[in-house]
Amino acid sequence: MDYIITETGNSRDYELLDSGEGEKLERYGKVVMSRPDPQALWEKHLPKIEWQKAQARFSRSSANAKWELAPNVPPKWKIDFAGLSFLIRPTAFKHTGLFPEHAQNWRWIEENIRTANRPISVINLFGYTGGATIAAAKAGATVVHVDGSRVAVSWARENATASNLENAPVRWIVDDARAFLRREIKRGKRYDGIIIDPPAFGHGTDGTLWKIENDFLSFLELCK
Repeated sequence: MDYIITETGNSRDYELLDSGEGEKLERYGKVVMSRPDPQALWEKHLPKIEWQKAQARFSRSSANAKWELAPNVPPKWKIDFAGLSFLIRPTAFKHTGLFPEHAQNWRWIEENIRTANRPISVINLFGYTGGATIAAAKAGATVVHVDGSRVAVSWARENATASNLENAPVRWIVDDARAFLRREIKRGKRYDGIIIDPPAFGHGTDGTLWKIENDFLSFLELCK
C-alpha cells in the first residue's frame, strides 16, 4: 500500500507558529490562537513569552472548557486560505471552523474535477463548515453538502458566500448522513465523488448515536 504525506505551508492569513506539549500556536489572520492538541507530544520550540502573546486561548479543566479572548478579538473574522475564504469563529469545542491540514485534499479535489472534462457530481458527508464543498463547487462540480448540525450548515453557506460562491450549484442539507444516504439509494441516486470526514463520536438529527469504531464500515457499504 502506498501512503501520501501532505504538508500545509504557511500563508498570508494562516500560520502554524509552534506546537508541542499538548498545544499548538496558530495565527488566523491577525489573531494568534493557542489551543490544545493531544497529538503534539514533542517539546515546544518558541519561548514561553511568545506563547503568552496569544490573543485567544482555549483553557480546559475538569469543571469547564472555554476560550479566553482579548478585547480586540471579534466574535468572527474572515481569512483567505487555499484560494478560498472562511469565517473563523472560536467554538466551544476548541475548533475555529477551519482545518488547515485539509488544504492539500481540497487541491486534489479541485484538480480531479477540473481535469475530468465532463460534469461532475459530488456529495460531501459530515460536511461541517464546507471546506471540501466549496473547493468542489469552485472547480465546477454540482455538490450536495450534508451535515446533521444546522449551525454547521449555516456556517458553510456563509463560507460559500465569503468565497463568492453563493450562487454555485450546491444543495445544503441538514440531515443525518446515514438516513440521507439510505434515501438516496432508494431514489437510485449516484455520485462521481463521495467525500467523507466523519467525527469519532456524535449524534444524528434524529438522536441516532454515531461511534466511528462501530459504524464506519457499515457506512462505507451504504456509500458503495
